[in-house]
Amino acid sequence: MTLNPKFQNKEIKKGLYIIPTPIGNLGDITYRAIEILKKSDFILCEDTRISRKVMEKFDVKSKLLSNHKFNEKKNLSLIINHLRNDKIISLVSDAGTPGISDPGAILVRECVKEKINIFPLPGPSAVSTAVSISGFSERYFFYGFFPSKLKDIKNDLKLLSQLNSSIVFFISSKKMNKTIPFLKESFSDREILICREMTKIYEEYLRYKVDDLKTLDKNLKGELTLVISEKKKIKKSSLLLSESDKNNIRKMIKKLSIKEIVNLISQNNDVPKKKIYNFCLKIKNEV
Repeated sequence: MTLNPKFQNKEIKKGLYIIPTPIGNLGDITYRAIEILKKSDFILCEDTRISRKVMEKFDVKSKLLSNHKFNEKKNLSLIINHLRNDKIISLVSDAGTPGISDPGAILVRECVKEKINIFPLPGPSAVSTAVSISGFSERYFFYGFFPSKLKDIKNDLKLLSQLNSSIVFFISSKKMNKTIPFLKESFSDREILICREMTKIYEEYLRYKVDDLKTLDKNLKGELTLVISEKKKIKKSSLLLSESDKNNIRKMIKKLSIKEIVNLISQNNDVPKKKIYNFCLKIKNEV
């Protein structure tokens, strides 16, 4: 690959570079990313076997160092010493942007603490790629990978269901079918986009109503990116007291306090408590 001359022969500042790598299609890497990788003294890789294929493709000969979740703490002092000695170090993950559900956050925090220069490069991210085609709210919350225990998944989804924004998850295909019942329980009436093999030959985008989700192909492999839609807007009609609610209030008004009635009625619908209170007050005055 021949680089545009205007990107070449420029002095690169010393420090740590956070370099996104393609999430699938190698053509998505940037000219600047390649140039910095070539001029790096070391490249920190999540898996050197995967990164080596990318580096060979773009004729990058910089030294690769293994830096994954099991050894990143152990590597920390060595890497910081290199950076203090004015080395140029690039951090990459197997795919996408480092530090986003991938190793990197520990090193970045230490560099901030030590006042070492950190330079982020824009580039591929499964999160923004999935959100961009979802058709859901542009406001989104990124959760990352699901925890290992189903109990923790259930609890987290229950909390997240209160957010009125798009929500992005990473999940292994093996865990997807076990998670579907919890998704249905917490996100009923919402929509979901399931992305697999993004930017690759067999990329696939599956769209469902969460309530209609069914068991997926058991031979599904790899990691999936899920995007849940924002909450549906409540129709104005649902914000009015029904005749049934009004009749119930008339029956309860002599036996219960207004506060008790408001709490009971509000449990079963989306009518603002103030409207319920005002109706109760009106009926109370008529009695």
